[in-house]
Amino acid sequence: MQLFIISFILIALAFAGIAIKIWGKKDGKFAGTCASQNPFLNKEGEACSYCGKLPDEIGDCSNTEKAG
Repeated sequence: MQLFIISFILIALAFAGIAIKIWGKKDGKFAGTCASQNPFLNKEGEACSYCGKLPDEIGDCSNTEKAG
């Protein structure tokens, strides 16, 4: 039971932290969410599967510029 309470509190804190971050950001948007922008995650230099941008094209990841 004690483990359940500790787990519930930790999950609640995580949700509260995310909610505060969304509330504090302009328009509730997270900046830089493309994994292709991270050189540690994209070592091959592949384009983003969501927006189609390459790692050297730093900017917002929006689906409006999706490569087809």
